[in-house]
Amino acid sequence: MATIRITAIDGAGQFDALVVEPAARPAGAVVLIQEIFGVNDAMRATAAQVAALGFFAVVPDLFWRLEPGVNLTDKTDAEWQKAFALMNAFDQAKGVEDLKATLAAARTLPGANGRAGTMGYCLGGRLAFMMATHSDADVNISYYGVGIDGLLGDLANVSKPLLIHIAQLDKYVPDEAQAKIAAATRGNPLIHTYTYANADHAFARVNGIHFHALAATIANGRSAEALAAALG
Repeated sequence: MATIRITAIDGAGQFDALVVEPAARPAGAVVLIQEIFGVNDAMRATAAQVAALGFFAVVPDLFWRLEPGVNLTDKTDAEWQKAFALMNAFDQAKGVEDLKATLAAARTLPGANGRAGTMGYCLGGRLAFMMATHSDADVNISYYGVGIDGLLGDLANVSKPLLIHIAQLDKYVPDEAQAKIAAATRGNPLIHTYTYANADHAFARVNGIHFHALAATIANGRSAEALAAALG
């Protein structure tokens, strides 16, 4: 694993991004979007998995404007409280800007083939949806994104493949929100929305408290297929 520095679009400074390289190249790149816990061990493990699939994995530190280098787990109340505080203070519009800068950097990595997409979890799942409607990413994948039902008015802007993975038992995405997302995306050939029975929020988080092996395996397989189709 290596770290690169990326210059923010607004000139506010530079931020770090973790990079894990694939064994073979040229290869496409996947910008992995963090949960509220920062670029932690779970995100590093996910990056290693994506690189093993044959893609560059690039994980930007999106909390850098608040506190660089956040590395929390889902195991203690104190970490949850800090994570929620960071999320509430986080400027999502600036986050999308930083993701666009990361996307551009990922496309020009030595050995990259110029194609790049995003894949995000929780907060990152919401941001992946926003990248689908506000960027030129070649593919976008959202895992249990929160508040997507409030962003559905932007669906007309989706021009590249978008996968939305929803946990049936997700208390942050209640049944009504799930139904709205499913109804709004149904019939759109670019968008595939999947709901995972008996799975809770963060079902794909590596070593997470709600990890659901079956749901994670199926979702990750669908994601890998979409990445391969879009990124080569």
